[in-house]
Amino acid sequence: MENRRTSYDLAAILRENKSFTNTYQLFEQQRKAFQDISACRTSELGGHICYCSSCNYQRQAYNSCRNKHCPKCQFTKQAKWVDKLRSKLLDCKHFHLVLTIPQQLHRLFYLNQNQLYNSLLQSAWQAVSKAAGNPKFLGAQTGAVAVLHTWTQTMNQHPHIHMIIPCGGLSEDEMEWVSCRNNFFAPKKVIGALFRGILCGTINELIQNSQVNIPEGFLWKKVKKRLYSTTWNVNIKKPINGIGAVVKYLGRYTNRVAISNSRITDVKNGKVSFRYKDRKRLVWKVMQLDSIEFIRRFMLHILPHNFYKIRYYGVLASANSKTKKKQITALLQTCESIPEYEGLSAIEVYSLITGKDVSQCPKCKNGRILCRALPKPQT
Repeated sequence: MENRRTSYDLAAILRENKSFTNTYQLFEQQRKAFQDISACRTSELGGHICYCSSCNYQRQAYNSCRNKHCPKCQFTKQAKWVDKLRSKLLDCKHFHLVLTIPQQLHRLFYLNQNQLYNSLLQSAWQAVSKAAGNPKFLGAQTGAVAVLHTWTQTMNQHPHIHMIIPCGGLSEDEMEWVSCRNNFFAPKKVIGALFRGILCGTINELIQNSQVNIPEGFLWKKVKKRLYSTTWNVNIKKPINGIGAVVKYLGRYTNRVAISNSRITDVKNGKVSFRYKDRKRLVWKVMQLDSIEFIRRFMLHILPHNFYKIRYYGVLASANSKTKKKQITALLQTCESIPEYEGLSAIEVYSLITGKDVSQCPKCKNGRILCRALPKPQT
């Protein structure tokens, strides 16, 4: 038994291919994600009876898995995070940067996700911070919100960082706000070169100290030479104006998983079809994969346990929230936002977002909906 709101969903595909966990060697978090998503909103996790306090209306619902990789469990979580983000950002223009690593590093990163994804985020921030501190460009202390993504629209491995950076920074003496001149932050080539040097230096140190697993046939000296002979992909988009627009924009990139259920268009004869956006032609297309290959691609993007893919740096870091950030707010003569959803339950947040009073009986419109837990099935 299950609750399903879309015609096709990832959970059903996983349940129909349980043998996948025996065919492929999965690490602990991948195995847990597979089990959680498969059981999400089914009798396996137990459920509850919702009933009206005035009439005979009642309905049965099953519990969610709450796994951060489950496409069904991110709606209110994303809304609460975006609401919280509003209070952390500065009320000014922001740049959107995307920093991507070359394909030669993909296998190495997959085998050492915890260490190298941490290094990726740190290296991206250090590159941005050094570029911002250069007097030729901004010459000030800046900050960033960084979000790690590891996939393409077709769920292939593609680790990259989305960064939102204020269009300015705090002067060295912390007495004035230095705005970016002509909406210019720093040259892409400079940031790319810094990013490449810092990340390659970190990887080199980890390999020399035997702190990472090396893929079969991976020759670091040869790979490093190729990495330094190419320009790394850094994309800087035009500044986004206003904190509301920034929050709405960044909200697209947070609490997302490799594929949403709405993109799955058909599941038939061991094949899964799903929509993806062709970035070059800016059109939507449909791709068909064997179910096992579809699941394999999805599993590439399960992050390690307790890994934080969203991080705050510089003047936006939590350690500076009561010092540098307050100073900047005063210099900009703006006010700090207060989170609207803080302390609210998921149901309360959902009601505020949708405008629907989910506690009101849909039948009589007078009674209130109450819930009674159902016992979990015996195993």
